[in-house]
Amino acid sequence: QVQLVESGGGLVQAGDSLRLSCAASGRSFNNCAMGWFRQAPGKEREFVAAITWNGGSTDYADSVKGRFTISRDNAKNTVYLQMNSLKPDDTALYYCVADSRTFFGVHLSHAKDNYDKWGQGTQVTVSS
Repeated sequence: QVQLVESGGGLVQAGDSLRLSCAASGRSFNNCAMGWFRQAPGKEREFVAAITWNGGSTDYADSVKGRFTISRDNAKNTVYLQMNSLKPDDTALYYCVADSRTFFGVHLSHAKDNYDKWGQGTQVTVSS
């Protein structure tokens, strides 16, 4: 069974940092784009960051650019999201995603429908 399992969420204060991890099991996603989305209470799920299969290209939502960094370790089948200078507006459930239908792609999508594998999410809460 293919799974994406997120970890690393928690309760922090504004200005703090967190690193989220997403471990893939059941198959390798080393040839697929992966990323992160988030959903705050009462809001739509939104794109946060994505990375190509080899880490050669990354993309970020404007709201996190310069504060968040996505990376991956294909030897560990794991993707990371380093989040610095956290703000209360970053409070959300963070989902790891993979586009398992496109191999060795060079383009990164912000659209939810382009990612067919989703984790269960990890909660990030930032207090002011």
